[in-house]
This record gives sequence, structure tokens and C-alpha cells, in this order.
Amino acid sequence: MDTTRRARRAEILAAYGAVVGQVEELLVYSDHAFAQQHLEQALTLPLEPESHVATWQQYAAIAQEIGAFEALKQRLVQLQFPIQAGISQTDAYRAATRKGISPTELIEATGLVLQQPDQLELVIHESLAGAIPVLMVSQREDFVALVQALALRNEPKPVLDSMGACIVSGFNNWDRIRQYRQQWETTNPTACSESDWVAEFQRVAPQKALYQDRFIILSDGPYSAVSASAMGLPETDWQRLSSIVRLEHECTHYFTYRVLGSMRNHLLDELIADYWGIVAAAGRYHADWFLRFVGLEAFPPYREGGRLQNYRGQPPLSEGAFQVLGALVQAAARNLERFDVQYRCEPNQPRQDALVTIALTQLTLEELASDAGVQLIQAAYSVLITGL
Repeated sequence: MDTTRRARRAEILAAYGAVVGQVEELLVYSDHAFAQQHLEQALTLPLEPESHVATWQQYAAIAQEIGAFEALKQRLVQLQFPIQAGISQTDAYRAATRKGISPTELIEATGLVLQQPDQLELVIHESLAGAIPVLMVSQREDFVALVQALALRNEPKPVLDSMGACIVSGFNNWDRIRQYRQQWETTNPTACSESDWVAEFQRVAPQKALYQDRFIILSDGPYSAVSASAMGLPETDWQRLSSIVRLEHECTHYFTYRVLGSMRNHLLDELIADYWGIVAAAGRYHADWFLRFVGLEAFPPYREGGRLQNYRGQPPLSEGAFQVLGALVQAAARNLERFDVQYRCEPNQPRQDALVTIALTQLTLEELASDAGVQLIQAAYSVLITGL
């Protein structure tokens, strides 16, 4: 990022009350990380699905017959193990998840316990970023168990109450590897010994698309752990809207990953993802919704337990810098709402919505919060709409 732009960002931070040390903290925190080189190619939507989706479509078809949990338990080795402290370091777990040893041969593989296994659903959701598998869970304890099993190596690590969805990336799917081996043996009947397979597997290992999956685990609880009463909505309405916000939020992360090569645990990403989640649920953007989700509904005070504290960065922002961050987020959300009022007046289409997403990634939190925030979004969008 050029020095002139960085200096302007520093001026914005100073205007929000950041002192010298805090300015540097926040500049580092929100330095741009989206990969611009990905924008050079034309954007054709929806994107083609990633290679693992075809296998998950098979799983979904089987799930229609025997249930999602039974279908997946037979194919994803992590679901054959309980949630247990230290289990990821055991020889048995490593043999199953790193070497593909069948869990049926391991006494430690006593199975994952869900409270309502029959309520687990598997759907293949169509998004702008392409089709993606989604595991939909109706019980909070089951959501936590699945996140711990599939994203946290079956360790009982804490899952924040405000977390209601998880994108699992880089998931080593040994079922796909087994399917690959079966096809390979069929096409190489005279050269498929164990040593031949070891050599083939070493060749395949760098080609991660052949065996690594990406999918979403989605709960149906209140979004960001915000109650229906706090939203001023009936319970059933807020549960339905929460599911819409949550799914579109995760699909936005998936979009920025596939198009821009970035999917970060960062407040800018959350602002953008919640923007589209709220629009999908409500038809337009409500800054008040977002501010309640992150704990700034009574700004300037911050409500402990809001999502803002989840994105404090590493190393964490100092208390003073965190307070300035809250002011930036509040102003950025208001500017985004002003932009949305204008944008919703136009006949937007999926491609235009995608370009709005990309335009937002071109800016930093300081720029979005500035007096010129709306104009900066419009300018970035205009460049994209004429150039891509």
C-alpha cells in the first residue's frame, strides 16, 4: 500500500482519537491483505464447483436414504472418534487421519455422539462462489461436537457462544483417497502393488484438490447469540432470519476465498460478510443489526460478549486501540448503510453484487469509516463495473 494512502489512513485514525502508538497498531491491524492479482481475469458467475463437491453430492444422495449422520459416519473418519482431550495425539487417531487406516480396526474409534443425529442435514448449496456442501444442525451441542470433530481434530476446545457457523477448509478426506485408489487400480491392473500405490500416493499428495475438501457447518440458533427479543422479532421469525444471515455470511467468505484468495478472521471480512447476510435476510442492509451483532448497539459503550472482541487481532489490540476500532466499525457500518440505500435503488444482479463485494475488499476499515466512505465505495465499484 502506497505511503500517501497510508498517511491518509493515519489522519483518519487521528481524527477518531487514536494517539501515535494506537495509530500504528491500527494501521498494521487493517493493512490490506486481499490478493489483487486475482482480479485480472474475467468474472463468470456462478463459479464452477470445486472438485470435492461431486463426492459430497454422492454423500447427499446416500443421506436421503439412510440419514446424513449415518452416511457421513461411514466416510469421514473423524466421526468415528469421540471428543476427548488429547485424542489427536494418539497413535490410533493419527493412523486414521494421517495414514488412512480404517477406524474399524481401532478400539479407540468408539464414534462421535450427537444428541439428535437424525436431525443433521446435508445440502449442496448453490452460491455465487459455486456449490458448497453444508451440514445443517438443529441442536447447539451437536453443532459444537461437529466443529470439534471436523475442524478441531476431535479435541474438546471451546467454541464461542457467538459462533454459529464454521467453514472447514483443507479437510483431508480419506474416502476420496480410497475412491481415487480404486479407480487407479482399475486403470493399472498390472502395476497396483502396495509399493506401486505408495509411489502413486507420493505423486498425488501435492495435488490437494484431489483429496482436500471445504464445507460449512451451520447451526440454527440465534445469529451472533443475539436473542429474538433484542431484535424485536418473534422467535420463529428470528430463527428463520438467523439461518439466512448465517448461510449468506459464510458464502461471502467462500466467495472472497475463491475470487480473491483470502478468507481471514478479520473485522473487515466480517463487516462484508454480515453485509450480504443482512441483505439476504432483510432485503436491504441494516447497520443497527450489524452493530448489535458485534456488541456496539449502544455505542460508544461496548457490550462484553459481542463479536467485536473475537477480532482483536494477533497480537491483540491495546485497550485504547480497541476503543478506536469500535468507533471505526460504527462509522463504517453507517456508511455502508448509506451506500446500500443508493445501491438498492438500482436493478442489481448477481454479477453486480459480486463486484460490490470486491469493491469493499479494496478499502480499509479507516477508509470505510471516513467522511468520504460512501464515495470511496462508489468509486471502487465504478472502476470494477467498467473493467471486469
